[in-house]
Amino acid sequence: MGSKINNKMMASDVSLQAAGKVHLQRCLGFFDSVSFLVGSIIGAGIFVSPKAVLEFSQLNVGVALCIWAACGVVCILMSLCYGELGSALPFSGGEYYHIRRGLGSLPAFITIWTLILFRIPASNAARALTFAEYISRPFYVGCSPPVLLKKSLAIGVLLTLGVINCKSIKMSTWVQKIFMVLKMMSLFLIIAYGLHELRTNPHASKPFQDAFSADVPNAAQIAEAFYQGLYAYGGWNYLNYMAEEVKNPSKNIPRSIMTAICTVIVFYLLVNISYLTVLTPRELISSAAVSVTWADRMIPTWAWIMPVSVAVSIFGSLNGGMFRLGRLNYAGSKEGHLPGLISMLHVHYLTPAPAMIISTLTACVFVIPSDLIALTNYFGFASQLIIGLTCTSLIVLRHREPNLERPYKVFLPIAYIVVGISAFLVLAPIVQTPKVQYFYALLFMLSGILVYIPFVHFKLHIPYFEKVTCYLQLLLEVSPPDIYEDPKIE
Repeated sequence: MGSKINNKMMASDVSLQAAGKVHLQRCLGFFDSVSFLVGSIIGAGIFVSPKAVLEFSQLNVGVALCIWAACGVVCILMSLCYGELGSALPFSGGEYYHIRRGLGSLPAFITIWTLILFRIPASNAARALTFAEYISRPFYVGCSPPVLLKKSLAIGVLLTLGVINCKSIKMSTWVQKIFMVLKMMSLFLIIAYGLHELRTNPHASKPFQDAFSADVPNAAQIAEAFYQGLYAYGGWNYLNYMAEEVKNPSKNIPRSIMTAICTVIVFYLLVNISYLTVLTPRELISSAAVSVTWADRMIPTWAWIMPVSVAVSIFGSLNGGMFRLGRLNYAGSKEGHLPGLISMLHVHYLTPAPAMIISTLTACVFVIPSDLIALTNYFGFASQLIIGLTCTSLIVLRHREPNLERPYKVFLPIAYIVVGISAFLVLAPIVQTPKVQYFYALLFMLSGILVYIPFVHFKLHIPYFEKVTCYLQLLLEVSPPDIYEDPKIE
């Protein structure tokens, strides 16, 4: 859309870049990638989800801990599949790009339609509001912070992260590293106190005696518990969205994913054990925020640390979510499913600035009518559906493109197992506890076909859209990315 004219206009700016090329830079090494993943995974989930997992497990401590471990194992199986796709196809877009490559244009468009218009922006808005809730809680003891204050803080943090991600990839990575260290320190604190309590208090081990003696949950309850556990592990797939910026992706993507997930599994299990050494199962499920209740019991003088720690964790996780959404918009535009302007890069910063601006504004819109965020719970099955489609793409590509260079290959039956697990997690809650909201979520996903047919399949053009794109390109100082053969892809 006006790219030929605009490339000439921007030639003087482009010449400022190394080798005269405008493209995403491979600047994320192994430690950067692990930091980004761990920082994205550890959010509010581990501070809040233990209550829901235990509740859906029918207060069965043994089952709850098994579900936490099983969620980690499921994430490992999924990440093994994603590791192959990311190392063989190291391009931005993650699941969207892999589904497009394996299953075609229409399933990929429905994927990006669901993710960028509802699932990810609403999730980012929910994180921002939760951040605002926890960061302001120490100033409103005994009452809830004002709604206007929370929404203002949420929009403020979204805009701040939007600017950081537009300005510099390295700055965003440093933010992720710093906040990862801070949140790991919070988890270390919880684990250390829990282990000390387990060693010194003879009653602390009581929840683990006859851990499986309570009622056993049914299939729907297990699926719901898995949803809550997998929510806490959410973010394990983010590296595939930024594969175009990872150094030596054929090695670093599989290694980084496995290192990050195994680290998180160990920490999550130890934190859950720590919670249960201080709180009984009934006390745990009656708590609105488990970590805060734990702190009130263990360190009452310094209890304010936990709300701040939760806010810090959410901030790092939100930064990863913003980064992911920007790369998804960028990839969708490059593949022709979104307007061309969104795939352009800032000629000085080499960041997908238009994609980040769109992502930030979309999330801010969702903050205003916060009741919409409640619907994200019913889009949980969509995430599992997309994971299933992604692993199905891996299976299809194995048979259709056997000569595709694959530096790392997963044992193919693992992909079939992941597809089966995804199918179970999609269908079990819908079949056993059907709700009309699931139908609305599915209807929203399929409504993308009404946009796909005229604008993608038949390539319908909107009048004057190219002129608007040209002016915005000049205003934002962005340029289409150059075709670039990356010698670092091995």
